[in-house]
Amino acid sequence: MKQDIFEKPKHMTNIGGQALIEGLMMIGPRNAAIAIRKPDGEIIVEKRPLPKKGKFSKLPIIRGFVGIFKQMVLGIQALMFSAEFVDLEDEAEEDKKPSKFEGFLDRVFGDKLQTVLIYISVVFSLLFSVGLFMVLPNAIAWLLPIDETTPMGSILYNVVEGAIRVALFILYLSLTSMLKDIKRVWQYHGSEHKTIHCYENEEELTVENVKKYSTRHPRCGTSFLFTVMIVSIMVFSLVGQHGLWINILLRIILIPLVAGVSYEIIKIAGKSQSKIARIINAPGLLFQGFTTREPDDSQIEVAIEAMKNVLVENKEEDKW
Repeated sequence: MKQDIFEKPKHMTNIGGQALIEGLMMIGPRNAAIAIRKPDGEIIVEKRPLPKKGKFSKLPIIRGFVGIFKQMVLGIQALMFSAEFVDLEDEAEEDKKPSKFEGFLDRVFGDKLQTVLIYISVVFSLLFSVGLFMVLPNAIAWLLPIDETTPMGSILYNVVEGAIRVALFILYLSLTSMLKDIKRVWQYHGSEHKTIHCYENEEELTVENVKKYSTRHPRCGTSFLFTVMIVSIMVFSLVGQHGLWINILLRIILIPLVAGVSYEIIKIAGKSQSKIARIINAPGLLFQGFTTREPDDSQIEVAIEAMKNVLVENKEEDKW
């Protein structure tokens, strides 16, 4: 029987995850667990306690952007950990001496170098995303013959800009999906969703039980990204048009607001089974056709191990 992913599960959880290189990370209420399939077939699990939630984690809109930034930091830490178990370089490369620049960084930051590099990676990831999906669409729309000085023209400008943003997003996902290694990452992403579905329906976490469920999930990061694109159209329409460079500056400044509002929409829609919630979730679920694939049994085993290591005795703690 085909699963209805809109049907309310027995226990709706806020446990989420991220696909990695030959593994994945699950994030629970207290811990994050990284499960990796080593080249020899062994599954290695690293469990990391999460920092205590601050006052910003309870403030609507602000909590969304803060949470996203923290998850990006966790995600890059997990990616660096998973890369340690994959033979990306040959022995000659591994024996190569560090460059003068690498030596300089090591002298300046010492033991804190890895932490510094993680935060630098997060900043560059944000800059790349902003440049590709915020700045570039605005620059392209600016070149089109649209009179943005009128109210209707301003709305049309932002709709066109939003359409360009969505097109770039689809193109980006399509191109990355062609890479062999990325396809395996998408399979692990699918195993994450299927395992969460199984847990939410209060079934025992076994490979056979997990296989029954869908690779798509309403509360996925892909759905969040699509919501960001729609919310950005509305927010940028309200601020109007002020010249190319002012427009770009405003878009960068308003990113925390757009991300925060999008988070609240996903949070509300994720709890509801109404027709409106289904409409909101539908495009994100469609986009998950790019970012998830059916996993094999060995990948599901990895997802189960990660999930088991973030579960807590009191289910109220991970309730969505």
